[in-house]
Amino acid sequence: MKILIAYDGSRNAKLALAQTLSLFGALNPTIILMAVAENPRDATDSNEDLFQQEYSELTQGLEEGKTLVEDQQLNCDLLITEGDPRKMLLQASKKIVPDLLVLARHSHQPDGGFIAQSLSYFVDELDYMTLGSVTSFLARRVECPLLILPSP
Repeated sequence: MKILIAYDGSRNAKLALAQTLSLFGALNPTIILMAVAENPRDATDSNEDLFQQEYSELTQGLEEGKTLVEDQQLNCDLLITEGDPRKMLLQASKKIVPDLLVLARHSHQPDGGFIAQSLSYFVDELDYMTLGSVTSFLARRVECPLLILPSP
């Protein structure tokens, strides 16, 4: 069994990885953690620096995720690509042909202030009614089973 997980090292991605391991670990799957670094819109030095920083952070997050998977005595492969996350995940799902593609649903965490909490509550309610652009895109196009995990 191969499970492809969209993984950016964020809190939600880590929770989705943990949930996936809990749900499917007994099946001894190969976990493929995939991150996508978005290309900068223009080729200025500052954008290139930001891209390199993002790429480095994604690589570090993937390595940390791999450690979590290997701690469960499961095989783990890493994949990092550059481009539009929607298209790159779709392309990877067609090339790898996983038994399952796992995505974490995007959510926003309040920073503690009353206004921020109110706005976060409103955004979370919208999140429950709609899916993010990556999730929507893949839900309509992916040819393998898709599991969308909410953050607790």
